[in-house]
Amino acid sequence: MNSYGTDDAYDVHLGKVAAHFSKQEKEGGLSRHYRKLLAGRYRLLVPHNARVLEIGCGEGELLAQLTCRSKLGIDLSEVRIRKGRERYPELDLRVGAGETLELDEEPFDVIIISDTLNHAADVEVLLRRLHAFSHPGTRLLINIYNTLWMPILGVARRLRLAAQRPECNWLSRQDTVNLSALADWEVFKSFGEILLPLPLGALSEFVNRWMAPLITWACLSCFLVARQARPPRRNPRRVTVVVPARNEEGSIVQAIERMPRLGDETEMIFIEGHSKDNTWEVISSLPDTFANGRIVKMRQSGKGKGNAVIEAFRAATGDIVTILDADLTMPPEDLPKYVEVLASGKADFANGVRLVYPMDKQAMKFANLCANKGFSLIFSWLLGQSVKDTLCGTKALWREDYLRIDANRSYFGDFDPFGDFDLLFGADKLNLKIMDVPVRYRDRFYGETNIQRWRHGWILLQMVFFAARKLKYARHD
Repeated sequence: MNSYGTDDAYDVHLGKVAAHFSKQEKEGGLSRHYRKLLAGRYRLLVPHNARVLEIGCGEGELLAQLTCRSKLGIDLSEVRIRKGRERYPELDLRVGAGETLELDEEPFDVIIISDTLNHAADVEVLLRRLHAFSHPGTRLLINIYNTLWMPILGVARRLRLAAQRPECNWLSRQDTVNLSALADWEVFKSFGEILLPLPLGALSEFVNRWMAPLITWACLSCFLVARQARPPRRNPRRVTVVVPARNEEGSIVQAIERMPRLGDETEMIFIEGHSKDNTWEVISSLPDTFANGRIVKMRQSGKGKGNAVIEAFRAATGDIVTILDADLTMPPEDLPKYVEVLASGKADFANGVRLVYPMDKQAMKFANLCANKGFSLIFSWLLGQSVKDTLCGTKALWREDYLRIDANRSYFGDFDPFGDFDLLFGADKLNLKIMDVPVRYRDRFYGETNIQRWRHGWILLQMVFFAARKLKYARHD
């Protein structure tokens, strides 16, 4: 017996679903256009070098439109698999049920369940079974119909505008989140797509590209991104702390004295950029080691904190890389919190937040506070997961993930003067889970800020619009 009740009931359900989809029925134009739109969104979600498994692949049409390293499709219907093999001979398509699937392949980077979760005999059994084919970095991508569209789809099927479906569940977004949690998958990102699934040319493109992101609750398809809820703990051997420093000669030594041990060894990279004081002289006079590890001294070739972070991260040797602003407004003593978030597997990206605890009176001007709260609202909408403070200088992630962001940097461009948006956009593109880490923001005790509020603010606002076109308003064809 299994969790569906009895083996007979389980097999009967799977048999009905397989028999229905094995019928050679004519598919409506609505379904064809809808699947084309779905494929466009999945092309944005799936990395090019990923190994992909799709459960309920049908004839393999979605897999065929993805550009990735390898693809494997599983479906209950022998007829659909046979037709798919004829249509897409390059694809690896196999007959099987996700609930009872057995594979000898290595774990997959991405597992897709597109509009077929409602047909599962036991959703929890299916989702739990997928752990056998995943690794800690695997992303489970699910899309389901929005329950608000039930009556509309019912009418469309009666009019033969949409493909007929066997009797099935109508899982809501919350149902899917809950079932995923029961099966040890954590849904950390969700959004709606496709407001007008009809093939109406320019009208459909305008509505789906420009209007749908503004009213995602009304969209036909609900997308969910999940990861393993209980990834194994990873203790870093070495943690790299990058300290960008421009006109900060008075805080360099204190940064070393206050630095806690992170991992088995801490690597501090001081990278200086065109200072007008003696910052570089202070850095160059530092020893090569300190109580908790080693010190690396660099001078950036370009300008701005963003460039300094990129160059220092590329030189880093730690398993985890993080940033500490040389003004020490984010206390170095709080860095273990960031490392613990990553080591415990609670998130893939630790983002500092200055807007939770009370801050020192001179730590942040009122205009900056308003801008930070505004960017927070925009980013939470853009990324589909909560980001309370986008411009806190301290962020941490695994170096292997940063290298993937670095390799994909051209997707968003390279004009972020601080590097904060660059890292957040890159993390979202890789479907990394972002977690806010509240810290107490302090007054700087030396020097003046290097931020030019209005000029830099305008650049950041431009970058937000640019990223919105890449994340929310990208073409899906």
